[in-house]
Amino acid sequence: MARWRALGDDLDPQVREFAALMRRRIERSGVSIATLADATGYSRSSWERYLNGRLLPPKYAVLALAQVTGTEPGHLTTMWELTERAWTRAEGRHDTTIQSHLVAEARAALGEFGPPPDLGGPERAPSGRGRRALLFVTGVLVVVLAVVGGTLLLGGRGSSPSAAGGASSSPSSSSSSSSLQAQGDLPSGVKCGGARCTGQDPEAMGCGGKYARTAAATWVGGTYVEMRYSRTCGAVWARISAAASGDTVTVTDGSASERTVIGQDAAAYTPMLAVSAPGRAKACATLATGARGCTPPGTGG
Repeated sequence: MARWRALGDDLDPQVREFAALMRRRIERSGVSIATLADATGYSRSSWERYLNGRLLPPKYAVLALAQVTGTEPGHLTTMWELTERAWTRAEGRHDTTIQSHLVAEARAALGEFGPPPDLGGPERAPSGRGRRALLFVTGVLVVVLAVVGGTLLLGGRGSSPSAAGGASSSPSSSSSSSSLQAQGDLPSGVKCGGARCTGQDPEAMGCGGKYARTAAATWVGGTYVEMRYSRTCGAVWARISAAASGDTVTVTDGSASERTVIGQDAAAYTPMLAVSAPGRAKACATLATGARGCTPPGTGG
């Protein structure tokens, strides 16, 4: 029987249940993690993260697990879909917490500097301390409004032009969406945001795991291609599974792209590409056989 690390108390209950379910299937089949990695094309370290609830496996990996362990795939994939929704809910709670924190800071700043001067008498210039206080509070409020506005523009699924039809977002949407990342209010372990993520490894930068979801996916021959999106980092990347040496996976938003050529591993992903909304981007694969395909345009908003 495999020796499992205790599942963290901070895990979402659905994530915990799914990780425990995968562990039970592996235990009952007697398959080792090394054997599982060889049979599915996903590395041992990836499976350890999947089974510890720190990374959501791609759907193809779950189907491969069902095949290796002799499990009927229907139940596993249903549980995976429920778990993916839990990841998305957790990401939304995280965004709300950041907004509340910034609003609380603004309110605290207002309380610290006291009420505004009496405006009932003749106009007079504020004192040097009053002017600095007013500028500080105004700056904080501007930041809060920019963050809340940017998050709402990014988070409104189906309501923005980019989510509905793949059209470019407005300049105000793009600038607002980067304001949170510019303030340095990233979760512990997340090392980049917005444009600073372009060209970076999503796992190394902490943008994967619970901070990412599959925004769009497609099959190209027998190869599974996903476009991964992290709202926290404001970036997308492409991931490919069941690939062969010489296959290529690319993520593009029309004006820029990141690309990875597959070597010996059957699963790989591209560096990140900063975007204002995932509906602007797509993931594509070109196989060594000549087959090519992309995720549907305008999806994943």
